[in-house]
This record gives sequence, structure tokens and C-alpha cells, in this order.
Amino acid sequence: MEIMSARDAAEKWGISQRRVAILCAENRVANAAMVGNMWIIPSNAEKPLDARSISYGIPNKTAKPFLKWAGGKGQLLKEIGKYYPFSDGKITKYAEPFVGGGAVLFDILNKFDVNEVYISDINAELINTYHIIRDDIDPLIELLLKMQEIFIPLKTDNRKAYYLSQRERFNDLKVNDNEKVNLEKAALMIFLNKTCFNGLYRVNRKNLFNVPMGAYKTPLICDEANLRSVSDKLQKVQIICGDYRDSAAFIDAHTFVYIDPPYRPLTDTAGFTAYTERLFGDEEQIELAAFVESINQKGAKVVVSNSDPKNSNSDDDFFENIYSSHKIRRVEATRMINCNSEARGKIKELLISNF
Repeated sequence: MEIMSARDAAEKWGISQRRVAILCAENRVANAAMVGNMWIIPSNAEKPLDARSISYGIPNKTAKPFLKWAGGKGQLLKEIGKYYPFSDGKITKYAEPFVGGGAVLFDILNKFDVNEVYISDINAELINTYHIIRDDIDPLIELLLKMQEIFIPLKTDNRKAYYLSQRERFNDLKVNDNEKVNLEKAALMIFLNKTCFNGLYRVNRKNLFNVPMGAYKTPLICDEANLRSVSDKLQKVQIICGDYRDSAAFIDAHTFVYIDPPYRPLTDTAGFTAYTERLFGDEEQIELAAFVESINQKGAKVVVSNSDPKNSNSDDDFFENIYSSHKIRRVEATRMINCNSEARGKIKELLISNF
């Protein structure tokens, strides 16, 4: 079999050598093989169709979360979906004031034509990314493709150096809070999420992202088809960076509200609440319960999720006490993100509702 190098293939196909390496790493070039630090390609191999061109401007019918997010509700959608109240025609609005990765948001947007949608979070970098995906999808995809083409072919040590430089840049932009670089911040947010250890978003007390690089072989840094679908779904969504209480002005008797706050730790040492520099303890959980009661009085339909303290202490009635006037269901979930692999597994979580 006659072979050619990545450089030969680049000249033959009219693309960059780096792009050839990406296509080989993604297993899109038949019978390509890595020998030493070089790609060896059959000389009769055909140039793969460019997915970037195929998907351009053609969003999928469905959207899914664009980030891996601790506490994401993808695995509980079937249970949460049992509460969706849109079929009666009376509920025409949706609010999610702790949007996070947006699993429930996108499930609802995929299934229902809701008149008005409001999402918010206090994580400024997260909300900036939602804004950029909605309003500046083309330049965002261009930046992510460049990052992907640089990162994928690198060896581990060079990947680590590149990752750390991008992490440092992200933290510098966070500190400086310059709105002119919001596009770059969003691209870095996605890049770091796709390449960091276990998809964590964690900050230290200085509010600096400090997660090390993960060990993914070929991370999909730019999922263009899904990003375009997400952009399409977000076009009519109000996206707010702020406290959950700010949603009160939007919420009325025609609103379904899903509330997914930082979970109450199951043990004194199990808490992982550092998605922002602000913490969410028992006092904040009690304040949230009071907020839920206030929107309950407005006639909104509300579902709240949280951890089940009875996983570790059968006598802990914290949520039964603060949500005494509401219904509480226990559902089985799998803890997907934890720095300790032994701490992942089946647990019970709570779904609290006023209907």
C-alpha cells in the first residue's frame, strides 16, 4: 500500500496539515495510523467531508447541554418530565433561576412551544457563555475550531502547557471583567470544560478557575451542530446574570418554575459548592424555601430538586421541615461528578413540588 504524510495529504486536499491531523485523530481518514509522532495515510485516501460546512446554518431539531455541569439533571429528566404542566394550556411560561448546564431547559424547549422563557444564574462566566451562544454563534464556533485544531494533535506535555495557558488567560479575563472580550471568555469557558478534569467547574476563594487538565484522548471541543441548535433554541429566551430572587418579577400564575440550587451536602465534608465564590448553606436553603412559598402564593407551579439528607442520616428532616406544605418525592440518581471515584454511584435525591 502506498502511503503519504499529513503534509502530502494537506497539499492534495487543499487544507492545513493541522486539519489533516485533526481528521486522523477523529478517525475520519480510513486506515490512517500514527507511527511515532507522524500520521501515515494511504495515498488513495479521500478527503473526508467537512462537518463544519455540512452543519453550517442547519441546527439540529433538538438541543442538549453544551457544558458538562456538576449537578446536571440529564439523568433525572424522565422523573422531572412527569411534572411538566404545559399540556393544559394554562401554563405558558417557564423560569429556571439556577440554570446551570440547562438539561431541563433544553428538554422543555425541545418538546414545547413556550411563550416566554426566563433563565438566570449567578455564575457570570456561565451566563456570558449563554449570551454569546445566542447572539454570536458564528465567531464563537470559529474560535472553538481553532482551539480544537491546535489542541488535538498535541502530545500530553504540550497539551498541558496549552491548557494551562488558556486557563491563565480565562482567569485574567475574569479578573479584568472586560466586556470587549466576552466572546473569547465564552470560547475559553467551553474549551476548559471540554478538556479539564472530569468536566468540573470549580473556583478558589479568589474566584479563579483551578481545575487541572483531564486525560481525554480526542475531546470534542467544538460540537458545532449542537451549538447551532442551542443558539436557535435560545433566541427568545431571557438570559439574566443575577440572584434567583430577581425572577420574581417574571413569575406569575402562568409560569412553571424549576429550581435546582446548589445541593445541601450529605456530610460535613462532602460539600462541593464552589461553582462561584459564594456559598449556599442551610440559611440560604431556608431563604430559598421562603421564596418558593412566595411564588407558590402567586399561583405558579414549582418543582425544586435537592439532595436527600436521609442518604446519610435517616433522622435528618431538614427538607421535610422547610417544605412542610409541599410534596416531597425521593428518586434514584447517580452521582456523576466527584473527584473521588468511590463516591460516585446510586443515591436518592428529592423532588419537591407544590402540585
